[in-house]
Amino acid sequence: MKHARRFVAGTLTAGALALSLTGCGDSVDPIERMGRKTTEARATPSPSGAASPSAPGGGPAAAADEAYKKWGLSGPLQYAPKPAAKPLIPPAKAGRVQVIDRIPVPADDKVVFLTFDDGAEKNPEFLKMAADLKLPISMFLTDDIAASDYGHFEKLRDNGSGSTINNHTLTHPNLRTLSFEAQKKEICGQQERLEKRFGTKPTRFRPPYGNYNDDTLRAAHECGISQLLLWRVSMQINNFQYAEGSALKPGDIVLAHFRGPAELKGATEIQMATRMLQRIQEQGYRIGRLEDYL
Repeated sequence: MKHARRFVAGTLTAGALALSLTGCGDSVDPIERMGRKTTEARATPSPSGAASPSAPGGGPAAAADEAYKKWGLSGPLQYAPKPAAKPLIPPAKAGRVQVIDRIPVPADDKVVFLTFDDGAEKNPEFLKMAADLKLPISMFLTDDIAASDYGHFEKLRDNGSGSTINNHTLTHPNLRTLSFEAQKKEICGQQERLEKRFGTKPTRFRPPYGNYNDDTLRAAHECGISQLLLWRVSMQINNFQYAEGSALKPGDIVLAHFRGPAELKGATEIQMATRMLQRIQEQGYRIGRLEDYL
């Protein structure tokens, strides 16, 4: 119960923490805004003699073993197997959805989770990278950004990594500025678009910029959503930005974006993703499939 109370307190402040990170639509490297010490990770050497990685769910990952050099990594990525039991997450209030900003795993379970938002960049090379490395990515797509080529994200979902497609509204507004009905239109509208395109309605949702209020939690519930997902760490162009501290923590949900050179100051989506994976490796973390823990 004590742990659950701590987790609930964390979710209540998640909106404020999310605002301290670079959210959707802001591509400025925080080094310029906050100072290098704030944004650079303190690297932790990878454990020596680590076991061979497994694909999400615990299966063999031969393709990932062979692909790491091709994509600029120092060694194979380490994947966390599906847990025997899902972590205990406090239930939502009646008529609301759960708010989750970090997965409550044991303190010695060095696992993090990859999430990508929006859908502006549709780089075929990223599809190859994600497939080669079997990256389990939870995608949160905005219709007016991603719909020009939903097939791109369908390929990413169906590459054998266990990646998923989730709701990120129709037009990417700041939901806290909208009425309940307007919020419901944004969320339910995207539910309908995704169901029509992909065959099923998502059960998970991320509010643009991490901004939400009680109306959001009610609207999402009425649209068939069960969980609102936030984050504690965001990937910028070169380094992580942390809501607290200066290193990854077990259970961190990592926010990245489908962005290209125009928004990444000339860097490609591949370069950004490579640096993100390198930072995860440097700190000795494994990658888990978020949905296996929810």
